[in-house]
Amino acid sequence: MRCQPHNTRQVYIWLNNDQFCLLCDENTGTDRSICEACETDLPWLGDQCERCALPMPLSDLTCTQCSINSPAFNEVVAAWLYDFPVDTLVTRFKHQGKWPMGRLLAELFAQFLQYRFNEGLARPDILLPVPLGTKRLRQRGYNQAAMLAGWLGASLQLAVNERLLKRIKQTPAQQGLDAKSRKRNLLGAFELDAGAEVRGKHIALIDDVLTTGSTADVIARMLRQAGARQVDVYCLARTPKPGD
Repeated sequence: MRCQPHNTRQVYIWLNNDQFCLLCDENTGTDRSICEACETDLPWLGDQCERCALPMPLSDLTCTQCSINSPAFNEVVAAWLYDFPVDTLVTRFKHQGKWPMGRLLAELFAQFLQYRFNEGLARPDILLPVPLGTKRLRQRGYNQAAMLAGWLGASLQLAVNERLLKRIKQTPAQQGLDAKSRKRNLLGAFELDAGAEVRGKHIALIDDVLTTGSTADVIARMLRQAGARQVDVYCLARTPKPGD
């Protein structure tokens, strides 16, 4: 079983040498594992819903779903559309243990978040990774959201708390379910640690990909009921609306 990696282990040693681009295999000439051309060509998320970051045809719009059922979270901040090659990098990081690919995405996402902070996005008090159930964590050997949170916290000097939230119910995989089924699937799945103090805090949930937002909405609602002042969602990528 793989174990959650420490910050000083092989993934960091690997990244501190002159790198070949993980996408085109060309020497980047730096310690970065992506070349400038490939970074530019990533599927950066453009116009989007102001609440859930769903790709939209114009800016400054709110999608129909958020207008009808306002989510408990305040805002989703995502860098990319879940499309090639980001989808491949996320999948290999998440399911195949390719930690350098996750580290690369975290580095780029940290730069994106710092730009947003400089432009006026409020910095959160705590980064809170979405937890895995015990069985899935044992099978996979690591929680990709926790790894992302750790890398982002170190880069942006933000506090990370992996113990504040627990997943107490093992739910079936969410892939392939619609929003209503996902929410039903998540009933009673999470709880806050008995000693958790979130009152008045600005919390950012960390996950790899946002699909329907059901998981984020359930957790955000729990945090708001516990007194959190603001709950945002930071994720690497946002999926488009099915059929788009």
